[in-house]
Amino acid sequence: MKVVILAGGYGSRLSEETTLRPKPMVEIGGRPIIWHIMKIYAHYGFTDFVVLAGYKADFIKSYFLNYSKLNSDFTADLATGEIIWSRTRAEDWKVTVIDTGLDTMTGGRLKRAHDVIGSERFLLTYGDGVSDANILELVRSHEESRNWVTLTAVTQPGRYGALKLSRDMTRVLAFREKAAGDGGLINGGFFVCEPDIFELIDDDTTVWEEAPMERLVARGKLGVYWHRGYWQSMDSLRDRMVLEKEWATGHAPWKVWDQPPLKRDAAGRLFEECTAETIESLLRADTT
Repeated sequence: MKVVILAGGYGSRLSEETTLRPKPMVEIGGRPIIWHIMKIYAHYGFTDFVVLAGYKADFIKSYFLNYSKLNSDFTADLATGEIIWSRTRAEDWKVTVIDTGLDTMTGGRLKRAHDVIGSERFLLTYGDGVSDANILELVRSHEESRNWVTLTAVTQPGRYGALKLSRDMTRVLAFREKAAGDGGLINGGFFVCEPDIFELIDDDTTVWEEAPMERLVARGKLGVYWHRGYWQSMDSLRDRMVLEKEWATGHAPWKVWDQPPLKRDAAGRLFEECTAETIESLLRADTT
């Protein structure tokens, strides 16, 4: 399953950083935030990425074109020009970068990438938010529904819009993006999408969070996965400082790739290859 990352916006609210580089390339702990996002997905076995670039797309292209070299040691013979590469620490990822246009809206970026994404189910997220959401659980939640899209709902007060959910907490009844926040559940990204969604996107001017969401709600095809754990977007310089501080502690909540990988058993249920420390931490969590 492909992981599609929206990485083309101007990032105007983070202009201190984005005058020089696109927001997904702003660094947390010396690595672009898009790298952190990709590490989250790779932890759950999803390593085929499609990056939808736009603003300063050349910066993103250059990063991935040179990724292997930048993460390897080398010996250079200055007399002959020969270079010997060693200790390559590149990731086992496949990355497709698509320049979807400078002023294309989020839905339009998806539409432009339709041929690359294909006609199968795919994962979708923004290039500026991290979480410890369990992606396999998210996918399983989607598989158990007949929805075209399942989004991850998170709790965040303040400047974000809120979601109105059905009584059984499985469908979105109203989608209000970036309205006056009331402390309710919001769209945290981390979507699972069926290819049917492409028929809901008109053209380059379509904003994914507007008409397509409204059409999904009207058809009863927008589901929700409620994540009660950690989620943080990098929408401002203050947000970046929060993420940097958490990374510096050595215990960033979204750093799930330091945990044992989750797998499925024969019945499709998730399980974890637990160490004694992991089991002890889970028992502590159950008693708090």
